[in-house]
Amino acid sequence: MDWNDLSYFAAVAETGSTMAAGQRLGVSQTTAARRVAVLEVALGVRLFERLPSGYRLTEQGRALLPFALEMRRTAEELVDAASAAVRDVSGTVRLTAPEVIAVTVLTPILGDFHDAFPSIRIEMDTSDAVRDLAAGAADIAIRVCVRPDGAGLVARRVATDNWTVYCSRGYAERRGRPRRRSELPGHTLIGGGEAGIRRYYQAWLDGNGLSDAVAMNHDTSIGLLAAVRAGIGIAALPCIVADGDPDLLRCLRPDQGNERGIWLMTHEQLRTSPRIRTTLDFLADRLTRLGRHYDRNDAK
Repeated sequence: MDWNDLSYFAAVAETGSTMAAGQRLGVSQTTAARRVAVLEVALGVRLFERLPSGYRLTEQGRALLPFALEMRRTAEELVDAASAAVRDVSGTVRLTAPEVIAVTVLTPILGDFHDAFPSIRIEMDTSDAVRDLAAGAADIAIRVCVRPDGAGLVARRVATDNWTVYCSRGYAERRGRPRRRSELPGHTLIGGGEAGIRRYYQAWLDGNGLSDAVAMNHDTSIGLLAAVRAGIGIAALPCIVADGDPDLLRCLRPDQGNERGIWLMTHEQLRTSPRIRTTLDFLADRLTRLGRHYDRNDAK
């Protein structure tokens, strides 16, 4: 027996017709009639008399209806209790993420999260050190890598870690906006970045003969972002960060075939915790939608 069919039984009994029951349940009259018929076969009893005026309960139907109504009431209470549990979820969630993502992308997302779940407190960690989730150093991590490793970790890729070259609108007005790599020589470049990306960025600069054009080096991506915003020069920045800044302009399309991703992670022992599950689901939804948005921009 399909337990859902009890809701059709109850609705037809209360309204007296499959049409009215279907309207109440948001299905067609045919579906309501078919589900009642299936239930009758499963129970081995005839629940209704089919009359020109509608459906009328049989003696067996009248005897069984209270059980169906009680089960429907219990199901509704279960849904209400589950909804209350989600609304009332509380506690502290320790979230670690790269600083450039934390202070740009995550700031508005976490603002919306607080509005939705004010009883959950976020403790933000933007250290460059990789926190050991298995050891309890953090509850949730946002990491940038090809594929995360570590025993007992649960990870979901939410976006591609594409980078490309950006300048500010003010810089473009003064110096022009380069559209091709061949146009980059002669522009002011900003180099550096944290250890995780510095060697890749430097290799790209060397490979394009741009090392001598670097006028300033920053040791963090947030430093690169600040220098570009100030109009000092051009630098490579993560698309998920820079595309959302109205003062920044893309100069080149990102390189295709990048394998690095942005991953949302926790330890398997924490994934069923209400506060962790709630935070993971919210972040995954928002980051995935954001990643799809700038992926569409990359294709243009």
